[in-house]
Amino acid sequence: MAKRLSQAAVTQFKGEGYHFPVPVLSAVEAAELRGRIEERESQQGGTLLPVQRNKSHLLFKWIDDLIRDPRILDFIEDLIGPDILCWNTLFWIKNQGSPSFVSWHQDLRYWGLDGGDVVTAWLALSPASEESGCMRVLPGSHVGEILPHEDRYNEANMLTRGQEIISGIDEERAVHMPLQPGEMSLHNARLAHASGPNMANDRRIGLSMHFIPPTVTQVQGDWDSAALVRGRDPHGHFHHTPRAKEDFDPVATAFHETATKAVHDILYKDANQDTKKL
Repeated sequence: MAKRLSQAAVTQFKGEGYHFPVPVLSAVEAAELRGRIEERESQQGGTLLPVQRNKSHLLFKWIDDLIRDPRILDFIEDLIGPDILCWNTLFWIKNQGSPSFVSWHQDLRYWGLDGGDVVTAWLALSPASEESGCMRVLPGSHVGEILPHEDRYNEANMLTRGQEIISGIDEERAVHMPLQPGEMSLHNARLAHASGPNMANDRRIGLSMHFIPPTVTQVQGDWDSAALVRGRDPHGHFHHTPRAKEDFDPVATAFHETATKAVHDILYKDANQDTKKL
C-alpha cells in the first residue's frame, strides 16, 4: 500500500518514468530556503562556488534535513521501498536571462550506479516554468538500452561534459514539468530529460536529490558515498556520509572534499576534457 502516491501515480512512474507535481513544502517554506541560498551567495560575491553545488547536504544542514524529511521520503518509499540512501544533492540555478541549458541526456550513462532504480526528486525553490527553463522529459525512455551520447563541452551546458543524446529524441513527444515553489517532480535516472535557458523575469532555483535502494552499487568508481536517510543498509556498498550539525560543519566539510573528488572521478571517467563543473 502506497504511503503518499496513488496507484495511478505509481503506475505512471513505472511506465513513463516520471510523475509531477508533488506538493512538499509551503510557499513560505520554499521562500525561506531560497533566502538561505541567496544569503550565502551574497556573502560570496553573488554566487555559489562550483564545489558547493555538489553533495550539498554535507555543507548545508538544511539540505541534510530535507533529504530526511518524511514529506519527501514517503513519496520515495512508494517507488523504491523502505530502505533509502541519498546518493547526491545538486543545486540547479539559472539566473534571469541566463543562456544556461541542460541538453538531452540520461543520468545513468555517467553516474556508474547499477542494481536498482535511482529516483531523482527535483524541488523547486522558485517558479520553474516553461519560460524559465523547467525540465522536460521523454516518456518511456527509461526502458531499454541507454541511448547513444556524445560529449560536446558546450560552455552554456550545465552538465559536466556537455553530454548529449545524439539520436532517439522526438521533441514532439516531450513533456514539460513546470513547478511552483515548494513542489517537486520525480523521475527515473534512466529517463531522457533536458531543460532550456531562463527567459523569465526571475531566477530559476532548484535542488535535485538522488535516492537509491541499498541494492545499488557503484560500478565506475572504487569508492563512493551516500547518506542513509531511512531504514537499513544491509549491503554496505556506499560509505555513509556524516550528518552536518551546522552549515559548514568541520567534519562534514572535510568529508565533502573526499566525496566530491570521488564523484568527479566517476563523472569524468574516460572523458576527453575536464571542465571542472563540480
